Amino acid sequence: MLLLTGATGLVGSALLRRLVAQGELVRCLVRDPRRLGAQRVRVQIALGDLTDPPSFRNALRGVRTVVHLAASIRDQPRGSIEELNGIATWRMVEAAERSGVERFVFFSVLDASTHHRARFFRAKALAEAALTSASVHSTVFASSIVYAPGDHWLTLLERLALLPLVPVSGRGRAVYQPIWVEDVADCVVAELRAGDGAAHARYELAGPDMLSYSEIVRTVLRSMGRTRPLVHVPTPLVSRGLRLLEAAWGPQAPVTWDEAELMEVTMTSARGVADAEALGVTPAHMPAVLGG
Repeated sequence: MLLLTGATGLVGSALLRRLVAQGELVRCLVRDPRRLGAQRVRVQIALGDLTDPPSFRNALRGVRTVVHLAASIRDQPRGSIEELNGIATWRMVEAAERSGVERFVFFSVLDASTHHRARFFRAKALAEAALTSASVHSTVFASSIVYAPGDHWLTLLERLALLPLVPVSGRGRAVYQPIWVEDVADCVVAELRAGDGAAHARYELAGPDMLSYSEIVRTVLRSMGRTRPLVHVPTPLVSRGLRLLEAAWGPQAPVTWDEAELMEVTMTSARGVADAEALGVTPAHMPAVLGG
């Protein structure tokens, strides 16, 4: 039995399709089974979420492998970024150890550090520390930006592209190696199938393109057949404006500063595509995926 968290997210939904197609026995920890769509009749359901540690016990019953993808890049009504990404993962790892789980797969981010400027990165570093000190065998996938046509992030960029000028937070110089979600899911499946036997394995997932955030925006514009000048908005103005927006809109705010800040921090791997290729996956170029 495999327990999957974050099954309704970008990576989780792509991974779940593969696991079900392969005939894997999957249990999904979810708040609302309806969000699983057609897959909900093909998996076991465990009701709960990261803010409800008692739900972990039932979800982990009979589970040999945990694939923990659930995460949040903004504060939620029931938990902060730190609670949802760091503390909740720590609690889940402890619950997995008590339940006799043999393998724990965790999805992190490149350059996660307890000293990072972004809260999300610091929370992920806390979660990684929980895994490296655990008795259960673990695998960490640390990725650059993961994308897919039609995802929330690219949809937002496409909407901004309808404006005569496209706003970019800060100088747009932070560098990324975007990786397509289908390639990420293939990497996870390959590791689940093979495993390297290490007590604590780590893979860095990055695409073949080294792009600044401004270049990513231009790539999206080309895929839409649009040409728009970019307007770089000073970071302090973006920060204050989005904090005011979040204070007024609360959880319904379309964008928060914690989310926007992620577009100002570099996420690259010195290993490039080597780890993905070691798993038998050749990551696609972003322009080829988007058709730009």
